[in-house]
Amino acid sequence: MKGFMTMTIAVSETQFTQPFKDQIANEDNADLRELRERAFEHFAKNGFPTPNLEDWKYTNVSEAVSEKWLVSSESRTIDSDLDIETLRKFRYDRNGFTALNQAFAAYRVIRIPKETSVDEPFILEHSAMVGEAIFPHTIVIAEAGSRATLVEIFASDAAGFTNSATQIFVEENANLTHCRVQKDAGDAFNYGVTEVTVGPAALYNATSINLGGAITRHDIEVVFTAEGGEAFVDGLYMLSGSQHHDTHSIIDHKVPNCTSHQSYKGVLNDTSRGVFNGKVFVREGARGTDAIQSNKNLLLSNDARVDTKPQLEIFNEDVKCAHGATVGQLEEEELFYLLTRGLPDPLARNLLTYGFAEEIINKIEVESLKEELDAAVLNRLNAEI
Repeated sequence: MKGFMTMTIAVSETQFTQPFKDQIANEDNADLRELRERAFEHFAKNGFPTPNLEDWKYTNVSEAVSEKWLVSSESRTIDSDLDIETLRKFRYDRNGFTALNQAFAAYRVIRIPKETSVDEPFILEHSAMVGEAIFPHTIVIAEAGSRATLVEIFASDAAGFTNSATQIFVEENANLTHCRVQKDAGDAFNYGVTEVTVGPAALYNATSINLGGAITRHDIEVVFTAEGGEAFVDGLYMLSGSQHHDTHSIIDHKVPNCTSHQSYKGVLNDTSRGVFNGKVFVREGARGTDAIQSNKNLLLSNDARVDTKPQLEIFNEDVKCAHGATVGQLEEEELFYLLTRGLPDPLARNLLTYGFAEEIINKIEVESLKEELDAAVLNRLNAEI
């Protein structure tokens, strides 16, 4: 990340000590105070993840986290509907970022009542100012039979640090659509984790769009806890310049007769780098599992790079599972077809690239958001179609 000073990870750990002391001194809730203290202790002991860890071998955050960050005062915000037992389910010990989020989190709770259909989407916008670190933590509970749409938008307009967490519980027969759009400024740093629990006959439909930031990473984990659950976990990362984006996903089939679909696409130009690591677990006894996973990448430059690793770990024979990954450039036959129809080469290439990306964006049902993302893709291609 341009402009960041080179420091050691040890220094970046200690810069949060005094802000945490200030935070905890004003924490009146004893249970929450204990959770925050445990989380910060974990962070102080382990620090931020490094490329020495297998799950971080392709993403080095040392330069980003070494910047001197000012912790946002929003970290003192607590939703009155916050339930400590729900919060205890959050895996703050996942890594240093999740521990730091728990320590400083500004909590927001969204509860969709039982058998309620909410037509207007819940829209949450997060933006860090230059030099600022923000720690939003959202808990969404879609009660039995409910239906709703959640839209998270990350749109820092400067070199800020966003460290977010989202816990989602989709209860029996509930239907939750989740759109996560990251369009931070080009010199921002963004880490986010999404933890999802899918109940009986419930549907979780997620689309993640990653366009901005210098270094960004999203970890998503979906766990099926009862039969009949279904999840769509799809995404698009569109990178240029020296951008770096990393998606790590886990889809855990712990119970029988659940279905998961995953399609992630990447469009990379210049010297950008994308990372996709997708793990699908089919546990012993999870018969009848139907799991499909795909990662396709389009390289628009010889200097762009993708590291992709889709994985299936199956401990049951009565399943239907498939996975695959592709990395390549535009299809010459498709390009030739458009050129023979009289289209100039740049427009032909942009049409093909646009079509590749649009398959994911077309999933988004919030029309205003979809139109905005269409425009963003075209802007990235410097094209009008």
